[in-house]
Parts: sequence; C-alpha cells; structure tokens
Amino acid sequence: MNQLVDGRWSPEPFTPRVVDGEFTRPESAFRDWISADGSTGFPAVSGRYHLYVSLACPWAHRVLICRALRKLEGAIGVSVVHPYMGDRGWSFAADFPGCTGDGVGGRDFLYEVYAEADPGYTGIITVPVLWDRERGTIVNNESADLVRMLNGAFDSGGPDLYPEPLRATIDELNERIYATVNNGVYRAGFATTQPRHERAVRRLFDTLDQLEARLGRQRYLAGEVVTEADWRLFTTLVRFDAVYATHFKCNLRRLVDYPNLWAYTRELYQWPGIAATVDFDHIKAHYYRSHPSLNPHGIVPLGPVIDFDAPHGRG
Repeated sequence: MNQLVDGRWSPEPFTPRVVDGEFTRPESAFRDWISADGSTGFPAVSGRYHLYVSLACPWAHRVLICRALRKLEGAIGVSVVHPYMGDRGWSFAADFPGCTGDGVGGRDFLYEVYAEADPGYTGIITVPVLWDRERGTIVNNESADLVRMLNGAFDSGGPDLYPEPLRATIDELNERIYATVNNGVYRAGFATTQPRHERAVRRLFDTLDQLEARLGRQRYLAGEVVTEADWRLFTTLVRFDAVYATHFKCNLRRLVDYPNLWAYTRELYQWPGIAATVDFDHIKAHYYRSHPSLNPHGIVPLGPVIDFDAPHGRG
C-alpha cells in the first residue's frame, strides 16, 4: 500500500495488507481531539480546521455527512482529492469534476500533508484527514473519531447523532456493522483465499439479513430517531450495488433485493443535504480504476442504474 517511510515517499503498488489470506485494516495514526473548551489543545473554533476527503471513500463520506447534518459547512472547509489513487497515492489533481485541489497549502499529493504534520512519519496515507490551520498539523485521521468530534465539540444547532440514552445501543450496532459490513466488504474483496472470502461474505450477509429484520420492526437502527449508526451503515449501503456486489464479489444478494434495507437507504439518501454528499462518478472511478489486482484493465462499468430518488414509502 502507498506509504511514507521516515517521511519519504515509498512508491509501491496498491497492495492491501493481507494476513493469512484476510484483509487487515491498519490503525489510524493521528488521534488528537477537538474539544469545546480547548482543554485538548485543539479548541472548537470556526474556520480553524480543514477536512481532506475523497468522495469515493465511505470512511470520509460519513464525516462529510456529519458535517452537513451538524451544519458545519461554514465552520470547516473541505478539499476533495482525485478519485484515482495512483502510484503516488491520493492526489490533488483537479482534472476530474468535483475535485478541488488543496484548499490550504497548494500541495500536489495528500502524502505531503502527512509529511508536513510529521516529517518522520511512517505509515499509509488515508482519508479523511482533519487539518489544523493554526498549528499546521493533522488533528485526526480516524473517521469514527471525527464523527464524534464534529457531533460533540461544536455548538452548531444540528441534530445530536449520539444521544445519551441510545449510546450503548449505538456502540453495539457500530461494532457489529463495522466488522461485518463496513469493513466486511473489504475483507471479502481483498481476500486472497477462497475460505477467507467465503467467510467474509457469509458474515456480511448474515448481518444484512439481521438488519433487514430489524428495520421491519422499527424505523431506524437504534429506534425511532436517526443516529450515527444509521449514517455509518448508509455509506456502505449506498455503494453496495454499484461497487461491492460486483467489484468485491459480494453478490449473494443485492441491496435492492432487501425491501426494508433498500427503502431505508433511499430514505436516508433523500434526507436534506445527503444526496449532495454522494458522487457515483467518484465512487466508481476510484474503485474500478485504483485496484489493478482486482480489475487490471481499469474498465469502469456503465451500470447499474439505481433510482435513489424513487419514493421510499417509509412514512
């Protein structure tokens, strides 16, 4: 996988880390925290922080959704990388619709952001990244942290996505969904042995079956209000039929074969401000072009045609 070694770029082909035939996701390296009172050294100040994201990446997508729902667009800027992740990793090339270039430092590649934050950094280069303009460093590059941070640190007036009475339920849902769905599709797609692939696919669809039943009993994952757990699931579901069912061979069933999950995904897509965070041109261009071990010719399929704007019938 593309990485820096002691602050220097190591131009290796994109090869997901696999242990005993199973894809293993590396830990995020920057884990500082923004706090409302500034006690962490990173106070919640409008205009101070900047997000680096890929519109293709489901992990970055959950942070963009939180930023939109919490009404933080004016407080936290965003730069969008190019969807193609080539031999120098994520780039700021602006020759693809929706790309912005680097809105802070005028850099060419995302690895330069990491090297500036830590000149001796060794590790992979991932999105999302939250940059502190004032201190000139990365605050955090873990999406789960960033969702909680944007939800809790800034007094924006947006909805609380992690309400106190539902936290235990949300945490339990997140743990299962992350392991078997969010990361499960990657474990299936990047597996290098048949048993590991089949294990990941079975665990993925076992969870989808359970979520289908759950949504037949209640409106949202944690009850009758939308929470962080819904949006963390949504970023995988919205990509499922376009990418994961085919590119990652997660094809026991399609999302559209699940009546409750499919209606639920359409409802969330139609939530105010959410459709603007979804870009299928970026999503498909990234996955089908950036993984030569899975798709050596880089051909991007035209389909499937999916109507996320169709009435969802959920009240």
